[in-house]
Amino acid sequence: MPVVHLIDAPVYVFRAYHSLPELRAPDGTPTGAAYGFANTLVKWLGEARPSHVAVTFDFSSESFRNEIEPEYKAQRGEVPDDLAPQFELCAELCHALGLPVFEREGYEADDLIATLAARLAGRAACVVVSSDKDLAQLVREDGSVVLFDLARGVSRDADGVRQKFGVDPAQIPDWLGLVGDAVDNLPGVPGVGPVGASAALRAFGRIEEIPADPAAWQALRIRGAGRLAALIDAHRERALRTRELATLVRDVPGLRADLGRLRWRGARRGELEDLFGRLGWGRIAERVPQWAPERG
Repeated sequence: MPVVHLIDAPVYVFRAYHSLPELRAPDGTPTGAAYGFANTLVKWLGEARPSHVAVTFDFSSESFRNEIEPEYKAQRGEVPDDLAPQFELCAELCHALGLPVFEREGYEADDLIATLAARLAGRAACVVVSSDKDLAQLVREDGSVVLFDLARGVSRDADGVRQKFGVDPAQIPDWLGLVGDAVDNLPGVPGVGPVGASAALRAFGRIEEIPADPAAWQALRIRGAGRLAALIDAHRERALRTRELATLVRDVPGLRADLGRLRWRGARRGELEDLFGRLGWGRIAERVPQWAPERG
């Protein structure tokens, strides 16, 4: 089967924005985040040499999750004025590199990755390129979906997810429900950390199956079992709500997983050189590993 690389673009755009100094094109357009993203993509294309790729973006700073929980990602505030226009620039960059771009109103990039992975099942293996821990829920026991952290160069299969989080991939939403996620402003259960959450889920499976009676925990030899039981029971509804928000959508409407469209044939030389020339990035083009055949 072909291997499709599914790239979580917002992770790498934000990382570039926060790690690089302010840069501007000759016409004054801010380009720091886009420049870092371009370097990341070109370097990755040269190392991975993918045959099939999809790059996913958030449609906006809000999704259907904000209707469920208005405070979802609220701590991030508005996208900085010098970053907002760079997302469009990053999408233009992907197109010039010959990489198909996906976004859908009301959904996040992670939901698009989850849907593409689900619809490619049985036809392709998938490498999810991201450092977001919520995407670990997509990893499959048969190895057909793995998670690759590009910054660290670390790939995790199902055993790798268990090693890192202490739970099965399918239990990641429950684990986040108990632990929370500060990055997305998702509260967990106060006083329950990763170790306690992993122990409880290994023993009982899901949040709603964790017993409130400490006596049911006695045979498990979990340290502070009585305290954990009480804390989880007192905040169970909050944990279930967080789990709902952390669960990725695997059936985004209208999203097609066409292997022909996902095939990477190389960068579009004229389009890319025009873009890089406009932005003052001439030397990046020298590192592009593959060019698409010229159209006759």
